[in-house]
Amino acid sequence: MTETEFKKLLWDSANKLRGAMSAAEYKFPVLGLVFLKYVSDIFDAQREVIHYRLSEPESDLYMPENMREEAFLVLSEDRDAYKQDNVFWIPQEARFSELLKQAANPNLGKLLDDGMAVIERENEKLRGVLYRDFARLPLEAGVLGDLMNIVARMKFDPKQDSSRDVFGEVYEYFLGNFALSEGQRAGQFYTPRSVVSVLVEILAPFSGRIYDPACGSGGMFVYSERFIEAHGGKKGQAAIYGQELSATTRKLACMNLAIRGIDYDMGKAHGDTFHNDQHPDLRADFVLANPPFNIKGWGADKLPKDPRWKYGVPPDGNANYAWLQHMLARLSADGRAGIVLANGSLTTNTSGEGDIRASMVKGDVVECMVSLPGQLFANTQIPACLWFLSKNKGAGKNGKQDRRGQILFIDARKLAILIPGSRKQKEFSEDEIRQIAQTYHNWRGTQWGENGYEDVPGFCKSSSLDEIEKHGFALTPGRYVGATDVEDDDEVFEEQMTKLTSELKELFSRGSELEQEVRTQLGRVGYDI
Repeated sequence: MTETEFKKLLWDSANKLRGAMSAAEYKFPVLGLVFLKYVSDIFDAQREVIHYRLSEPESDLYMPENMREEAFLVLSEDRDAYKQDNVFWIPQEARFSELLKQAANPNLGKLLDDGMAVIERENEKLRGVLYRDFARLPLEAGVLGDLMNIVARMKFDPKQDSSRDVFGEVYEYFLGNFALSEGQRAGQFYTPRSVVSVLVEILAPFSGRIYDPACGSGGMFVYSERFIEAHGGKKGQAAIYGQELSATTRKLACMNLAIRGIDYDMGKAHGDTFHNDQHPDLRADFVLANPPFNIKGWGADKLPKDPRWKYGVPPDGNANYAWLQHMLARLSADGRAGIVLANGSLTTNTSGEGDIRASMVKGDVVECMVSLPGQLFANTQIPACLWFLSKNKGAGKNGKQDRRGQILFIDARKLAILIPGSRKQKEFSEDEIRQIAQTYHNWRGTQWGENGYEDVPGFCKSSSLDEIEKHGFALTPGRYVGATDVEDDDEVFEEQMTKLTSELKELFSRGSELEQEVRTQLGRVGYDI
């Protein structure tokens, strides 16, 4: 199933629910049905795998032809034959195909809820995370059955879709197209796969502890595991730690990881990372995160002396520098972090943020900065960038090249192309992702590097801390790589408006003074106005 076909079916699903419930709620029942179809398709595919292994002479399960069918009847109902390949056991009454036969049943909602309960009961990793509110949906008779028939047209092949972030894609689609207000009000945006790929390819989280303090639907973890497997590693050699503010989104992340057989620690509950940190003692080898952008009123007044604020107390008007420092505090001695943030974080001097940034640069914890092109995100036009932080920039575990006292700047704004079938959203190609990542690995001299590093005018530059200080500790890559068309997007909207209104106020004040002077001079010659 192509991405275009997948999105067409999601569009049809949304249209079926339109008017019956709010746009922000579309994704939950659809996600529930997509999950059921996905695990059912993977389960059915495993039955075919079992059948093939029985007829393959090199397989441990090989059986002579006259015994094969009987053996298949036994093994196809043996849970271990599924569990060994990280496939969930789906009882017959809970399989999508069986429930689809009940599409016209007025009690379909209850049957689906019961089916989800059975799947949870039979698979411990899924307990408490599946959607079980179908019976409560305010839908007219037949609508839920029609929705099932739409989802039934989705076909999931483990050979093609096992490494795909299917549930993240559904989440992104509904958030981007039908629930914009929900996401933008919270400053939360699903991270496009090509942006996640850049983060993962640069950090190269091959083994160790991986942490995301604002994990959303778990996409960062999915792509980290894919990196490990693509480079010859095995599932499970990295430990996953995450936290999510929303209870429903946390369930989605658990579901997303569980279907891939990925073990995880999502803490005891959902919660605010700043005020209810689920992993206070964690020291992660890698942090990957796309935290909410530019969040105001995040409760800074309650944490004035928090030990995480090593480089300065972040303002309550914007949580960006709170996120950066929280992630630094959770890194191990050789740990590295990759974070997506709004471009305003690169140059802001509001409420002491410039001092915090300067302190971080002087502390030599900023390793690499990447500016991103516009139109990468489906549901926000806020310009974004990537921060890469490191606790150890010297020669050693993280690379052969000693890069203390230097920061690598990469300007990727001229890269990325429109996604096929889209008029507004872009993505990095595989070659572009490789180009960005290789530039970093060559600069750092890591095991993933291939050649020596050289500055490329207009694209990348290794700058000294002295040079950065001369630029007022601004971290906009375009200032260093030699770009001549640096867009005026360094500041967040609020900062630009504050500056503009201040200038306008000054002009109004001068205008009033000039008006009064004219009135005075005219009055002196007998022309009062």
